[in-house]
Amino acid sequence: MGTPALGEGISPLNGVAMEFFLTFFLVFVIFGSAIDTRAPRWVGLFIGLTVALDILAEGNVSGAAMNPARHLGPAPIDGVLGPDIWIYWVGPILGGAAAALVYHNLLKSRARRYAPRFS
Repeated sequence: MGTPALGEGISPLNGVAMEFFLTFFLVFVIFGSAIDTRAPRWVGLFIGLTVALDILAEGNVSGAAMNPARHLGPAPIDGVLGPDIWIYWVGPILGGAAAALVYHNLLKSRARRYAPRFS
C-alpha cells in the first residue's frame, strides 16, 4: 500500500531528524512561494519539485512522508501501526512549526520593512 517506513539500519532518531528536515524544506518553500505575495504565480512547480527532490534524496531513509496523514492513511490497511508511528508525527509537526517560525520571524518581517508603500 506504500506505507512509509524506516530504511534498513536507520534508527528512529535518524528517522525523526530526516522527517523534520524534509518537512522543514517543504513548508518553507510553501510559505515562500504560495503564501508570499512577492512570489511568481506559477508556484506549483516549486512545491512539486521540492516534494520530488525530498523523495528522491531521502525516501530510502524514512520513507519521506512529510505529513502525518501520509503515514497514517495506509498504515492501518497494511497492518504496520507499530512502535515507529511517533516518528511520522513528531518529525513533520516540529519541522513544519520550525519552518513557519523561521519564515515568519526572519523573512516575512524583513519583507514588510522593505516593501514599497502605496498611497
